[in-house]
Amino acid sequence: MAPPADLLLTDTHLRTLDPARPRATALAVTDGRITAVGDTATLVRDCAGPRTERLALAGATVTPGLVDAHSHPVWGLRMATGTDLSGVRDLDALRDALRRAERIDGWVVGWGLDHNAFGGRPVHRDLVEDVLDGAPAFLRLYDGHSALADGAALAAAGITGPRSFTQRSEIVCGPDGRPTGHLIEHAAMDLVDAIVPEPSSDDRRTALVDLLAAMAATGLTGAHVMDGTGLDLLAAVEAETDLPLRLTLAPWCMPGVDRAGLDELVALQRRQGRDWRVGAVKFFMDGTVEGGTAWLEHPDCHGQGTDAFWPDPQAYSAAVRHLHAAGVRTATHAIGDAAVRHVLDTVEALGASGRGAHRVEHIESVPDDTLPRFAALGVAASMQPPHTAYTKGDHSDEWSRRLGAERAGRAWRTRDLRAAGATLALGSDWPIAPYDVRRVLAMARVPAGAAGPGQGLTGLQALEGVTAHAAVAAGEAAHAGRIAVGMRADLTVLGLDPVAAPADELAEAPVLLTTVGGRITHRAR
Repeated sequence: MAPPADLLLTDTHLRTLDPARPRATALAVTDGRITAVGDTATLVRDCAGPRTERLALAGATVTPGLVDAHSHPVWGLRMATGTDLSGVRDLDALRDALRRAERIDGWVVGWGLDHNAFGGRPVHRDLVEDVLDGAPAFLRLYDGHSALADGAALAAAGITGPRSFTQRSEIVCGPDGRPTGHLIEHAAMDLVDAIVPEPSSDDRRTALVDLLAAMAATGLTGAHVMDGTGLDLLAAVEAETDLPLRLTLAPWCMPGVDRAGLDELVALQRRQGRDWRVGAVKFFMDGTVEGGTAWLEHPDCHGQGTDAFWPDPQAYSAAVRHLHAAGVRTATHAIGDAAVRHVLDTVEALGASGRGAHRVEHIESVPDDTLPRFAALGVAASMQPPHTAYTKGDHSDEWSRRLGAERAGRAWRTRDLRAAGATLALGSDWPIAPYDVRRVLAMARVPAGAAGPGQGLTGLQALEGVTAHAAVAAGEAAHAGRIAVGMRADLTVLGLDPVAAPADELAEAPVLLTTVGGRITHRAR
């Protein structure tokens, strides 16, 4: 007879996503794994022991643990420093927010600023400097790929004019050669970010645990972390406590990397802790539509968007081949149609061995002929429904205006990709958008803005996107994404059925319980 269970969930409704047993009323957990799935009476008889914690969950629904398939919880702590500007809608509101902003060691630091707040004007420090009283300011735009720095911040960073970078980045300058303060892409932003005040190591550890606990309270049990920031921080946290979420990380591979750098990324795949591991490498094939750095097959309305993030796209393909030969999975940021096509071409050139080992992040606008290639090549699509909220149905937003009506009309084709047989993992991209996984599920069913309801998923498809399909995208389908014997006991318990409930109710669903490896990480009070 099997040993008694550590945890027994009974008298409930299980959505297992296991074709062999799609429904059940109870499950048992022993040593971090699911050891039995079935009816309540049988499991109480066979699995309960004197030390078993039994939770009767009448009226609730138990699902495989919900996973954010694209998040930045460690890097995001840095990105989300200072004044939250995500609610700013126009220039007057921005100026007012900056006038009242708290100073951090003399700096004004802000994040989450929507491009639409500038009302179509060029992003320029002249629009805000008079309300800053000479303080250095660094304002991160919501996309994470651009920022606005004022004159004091530029001077502190020694930026006086344009520079050349090994990756697609730009210090935007006016006709007179003076920087406007608009910094586009990572290399340009990093020049100022490197001198912005940052919290202490102790504060970062505390903030990370608090953030992950807050994520668990929305129903999350894990996240695919699309950067490799903070590996030592994660190790330090685990030396003191347990992580509230299971994390799989993908360190960045940037243009200019040499063979030694690629081999370092291969070696990094061995780093892990109890509930975190490095499990892929992240690439950027382009930037963002609003920043003019999405790689498009035809220019945007400003004549921009025809260059890849990697100045030599074939160098990207060579790096992917090197990592693939070493057994390393990859995830590539590709927003524009040309970027997505190049990633798919790269995977296709790998042959049959490329199936199931690579994924594309974002995929904001692609033509019809691209859709079936995901399933045909075994490439997972990873998309973020909350991003649609930065656009408008009438295409009057910056994203839509840049692309034009035709390309804006094929925005965030989640339903079309599923119809074409693709694996579709869903996430938030926090801090680019809120991390609440219930909102991810709701917006996957009722997308906003340019995508609109025509790309809405069914309740089951949305749930699969943060469970079974997320597991496939991470190469973890043998261990996660379903409720079945032998699977990890990463579980989410909601106060309603996330498949049957209306999307608006799902966004506010009570989160009763989350577990990671059978360890309770959130319990409703």
